[in-house]
Amino acid sequence: MARCCVVRTATVVSLAVTLSAVAARSSTCRYFYPFLHPFRDLACSSSATRGFHLYPVRMASCYDSKKSYHTKALTSPYPGSKVERSKIPNDKVDWLVEWEDYHPMEHTAVSVLAGPKWADPQISDTNFSPEFNEKDGQVERKSQSGVYEVKNGRPINPVGRTGIVGRGLLGRWGPNHAADPIITRWKRDGSGHKVSYPGSGKNILQFIAIKRKDCGEWAIPGGMVDPGEKISAALKREFSEEAMNSLQKSGAETEQMEKQLSRLFSQDHFVVYKGYVDDPRNTDNAWMETEAVNYHDESGEIMDNLHLEPGDDAGKVKWVDINRKLKLYASHADFIKVVAEKRGAHWSKDLNHGAGIKI
Repeated sequence: MARCCVVRTATVVSLAVTLSAVAARSSTCRYFYPFLHPFRDLACSSSATRGFHLYPVRMASCYDSKKSYHTKALTSPYPGSKVERSKIPNDKVDWLVEWEDYHPMEHTAVSVLAGPKWADPQISDTNFSPEFNEKDGQVERKSQSGVYEVKNGRPINPVGRTGIVGRGLLGRWGPNHAADPIITRWKRDGSGHKVSYPGSGKNILQFIAIKRKDCGEWAIPGGMVDPGEKISAALKREFSEEAMNSLQKSGAETEQMEKQLSRLFSQDHFVVYKGYVDDPRNTDNAWMETEAVNYHDESGEIMDNLHLEPGDDAGKVKWVDINRKLKLYASHADFIKVVAEKRGAHWSKDLNHGAGIKI
């Protein structure tokens, strides 16, 4: 990791620069994609910085100091449409930079406007009075990144401009909360011994990945948190629906599966990340946030008895070896990297050995 990176965090009220909170834990400026590293500290220490808020955030990336701090949220066309985003130079992503000529296109998908139960009405609806930055009935409208601005009745993306307004494919105005369970085990040979990578000498970690039906990309088997649902329950539910096809199971099958999943989700785990996600569905007024949690089956005995079967939004599901060549949906590869580092597993391949993993 690069050292002495510069971070500037501005709050809504004072726009004050607060560097001390970032540097407090280490003289090395450490990052977790694509934001500050308090959640990586959380992964590595029980005394980590809890409650650290980012809004809005501007920073240099230790992966590529010339890249914007959200990139997938700037891609065109917008998913599931032919709508082109306004092109935004990196130096104009930040809302603090004035840009009078910024006039992005409005886009909310027809499926959202149809009014499904998981979607908000339009802001113009006279019967819709959302409590932004609050727990609005059963709907969580607080952001895990801190307080966000509301302008002309619309919440403003805390990371910056995206080149499109409205909600796109997202149901909620403001933060749309998801839960991403990262289920891991050690790769083992036929004799049950852990398999190490020749180049690094470290053991190979595996995680369960699904192939999304909507875009064809491989991803962590996660999904949206239902109104009033606890994160722990959402993590378990999403995994069972997407990786075990629980929605199609019989009563007896569901009961047996629940017992096994209860064992799995009571295993060693840690929070990998909480906050804003660089997602291609994000807009200026609606964005994805997630809580990614790693549940690790050290012996592999629990997962050996679980039958993987794609369901709900998943087209395929399988165990995948972890290394740096993984190409995954949204920010998922970055979550996986943190897990590999935390578990002391192989990540970077030796250039003299093989060509890396292919999913």
